[in-house]
Amino acid sequence: MEREKLGSRLGFILLSAGCAIGIGNVWKFPYMVGEYGGGAFVLFYLIFLVIMGVPVMTMEFSVGRAAAKSPIRLYQELEKPGHKWHIHGQLCLVGNYLLMMFYTTVAGWMLYYLYASATGAYEGMNSDQIAGFFSDLLASPGTMAGCMIIVVVLGFLILSVGLQNGLEKVTKWMMLLLLALMLVLAVHSITIEGGKSGLIFYLKPDFARMKAVGIPTVILGAMTQSFFTLSLGIGSMAIFGSYIEKDRSLFGESINVAILDTLVAICSGLIIFPACSAYNVSVDSGPSLLFITLPNVFNHLAVGRIWGSLFFLFMVFAALSTVLAVFENIVSMCMDEFGWSRKKACFINIPLMILLSLPCALGSNLLSGFQPLGAGSQVLDLEDFIVSNLMLPLGSLTFLLFCVTRIGWGWDNFVTEANQGTGMKIRNWMRPYMTYVLPFIIILIFVMNLI
Repeated sequence: MEREKLGSRLGFILLSAGCAIGIGNVWKFPYMVGEYGGGAFVLFYLIFLVIMGVPVMTMEFSVGRAAAKSPIRLYQELEKPGHKWHIHGQLCLVGNYLLMMFYTTVAGWMLYYLYASATGAYEGMNSDQIAGFFSDLLASPGTMAGCMIIVVVLGFLILSVGLQNGLEKVTKWMMLLLLALMLVLAVHSITIEGGKSGLIFYLKPDFARMKAVGIPTVILGAMTQSFFTLSLGIGSMAIFGSYIEKDRSLFGESINVAILDTLVAICSGLIIFPACSAYNVSVDSGPSLLFITLPNVFNHLAVGRIWGSLFFLFMVFAALSTVLAVFENIVSMCMDEFGWSRKKACFINIPLMILLSLPCALGSNLLSGFQPLGAGSQVLDLEDFIVSNLMLPLGSLTFLLFCVTRIGWGWDNFVTEANQGTGMKIRNWMRPYMTYVLPFIIILIFVMNLI
């Protein structure tokens, strides 16, 4: 069966960026900035994105394009006979399922809040009532499961139409609308009266504040976030490498994707922090920043219902772009592994994904007694910990070692593939850094996360 291809370079960049741009940028990034002291965290995040994220992304794209297979089959194409690198391909499939087992639930929250904003469900509520509104959502098994099911069904239905007509076409429009919405919201937020101190908190590194939070804590948070935001380590990027032609070098394309991803993360902060300071709302409220803090802000704005609806539409697009990209990875791996058609892979995965996602959707209500990581934790925290802190760094390390060591694919093969086509190239002076320094940094992240 001939490998499907994407229709355009723009489609590839927007799809890859769509996979990277998601809840990590517009939900996790702002609340981590709030918790980890503002501008200093942003500065370290950008540094690690460049020195860690871009090289590993280039490697994932390269192995995908060279093998022209999904992660579950790519190692068999490239590894030396008798080697066991392909075990990581099977772990990639597990990692993609695990990521979606909690991601579909959080995407469901975005969907629910889009509906709530559009219908004015929290209009006129005070801040305690808005906090209660979010708690009521978490406590409702029917609403939580229902929103998750809509996300799963919608995602696989779009993919069942095909790679170019379904995934590429929908993601292109969604991403272009997302970028337009984001710029409108950012400009609006920056010009809010009283928002200046929020901008300063966000954009000016304050090392005294960083010291108060704890320098190692801030640096580790920035390192971990740079992996999470680019979805590296579980083959989510390798799959798009397998769909593209060899006319562009992959280092340059990785930089383009990282720039787009960073632009969205930075813009989401520009939307959130000035508004928080203008309405005297706490920026360090953690994961609930989006669902408790921002509805408060929208209630204070003229035509707040419109701004709230636009913001949560932007959030739905961001979440769905990642859901579609990771679902595509799952579908492609099932097609490669079991010889299924695209439609069959989609329709078998709908009930399977719903079943696997139910524990997270019910984790804050019917299963709230299960607290795997200590008091107050739930299924979502466990699944997020396994993916973000264990599978992403270890998977990234595997791709990295496969590309730079003799027992893997090897540096020369990797550079030959990555540098094919026009655009920025991997240079030989980068070899010592990628071979010795980068693996050490990733192992350090993994060990510190475990501790």
